[in-house]
Amino acid sequence: MTRWVVAFWLAWFALAVRAGVPGGIEVIALPADVEGVWFEGRPVMVIPGTEPIAVIGIPLGVEPGMQHATIDAGTGSYQYSFTVVAKAYPEQHITIADEQMVTPATHNLERIGREAARMRAQYQRFEPLPELARESPFPLLQPVQGRISSEFGLRRFYNGAARRPHSGLDIAAAEGTPIVAPAAGVVTLTGDFYFNGNTVFLDHGSGLITMGCHMSKIEVAEGQQVKRGEIIGRVGATGRATGPHLHWSVNLNGARVDPRAALALFATPETAVPTD
Repeated sequence: MTRWVVAFWLAWFALAVRAGVPGGIEVIALPADVEGVWFEGRPVMVIPGTEPIAVIGIPLGVEPGMQHATIDAGTGSYQYSFTVVAKAYPEQHITIADEQMVTPATHNLERIGREAARMRAQYQRFEPLPELARESPFPLLQPVQGRISSEFGLRRFYNGAARRPHSGLDIAAAEGTPIVAPAAGVVTLTGDFYFNGNTVFLDHGSGLITMGCHMSKIEVAEGQQVKRGEIIGRVGATGRATGPHLHWSVNLNGARVDPRAALALFATPETAVPTD
């Protein structure tokens, strides 16, 4: 990747999405002899080439202010500093008819805890790029086309009870609509989970993990390698859902980030998904 191409993409990305906010993405140019990049004690995705680039996911819970990434290079280590500014995500109030999906009975809590631990482990993965991904996984494909019914970061209330912020993007579509892999990757976890319903985790390498849930049908198996655009499931309303949609989450270096920002990364101005 030539220097002017890198400069173009970085400039476009800065204009296209709100980087530098909780839940955003910070993109930095690296020295040619880079050996690794770290943020909050975790390794960060490095896209190799003559002009390497680091792609840093900023957690939703990060404190606004100056943040620091550590860059290890052949000539030594140094810090890259960037500013995270506060962002006020709006509230969303949702009514769920099944109270067990808001305040589960005691006998369901063990299952919920066990499933949550399995999913957390997925988000901590940092594996090499899979064989099918010879190049950068970006730009990503939007896994299903449809109306955006819930944005990332919303402060959610179910039946008046506060819950964690929305960690993905909800895309409403007809039941049975195909869901495709946003990039080449490996299926690392599938299952029918209490809140998520039918769920698929994909590892795209270097800490980029995507997850889709509420599917009506899963069409892949754990351990399977998938190509960009390959069908992995069908839209549904399983788990805690008020209608058929895909909840899609994107994870970088252990942090859930705004999928719109991830879709905009290295997309062309003509094809980038609009952001507010």
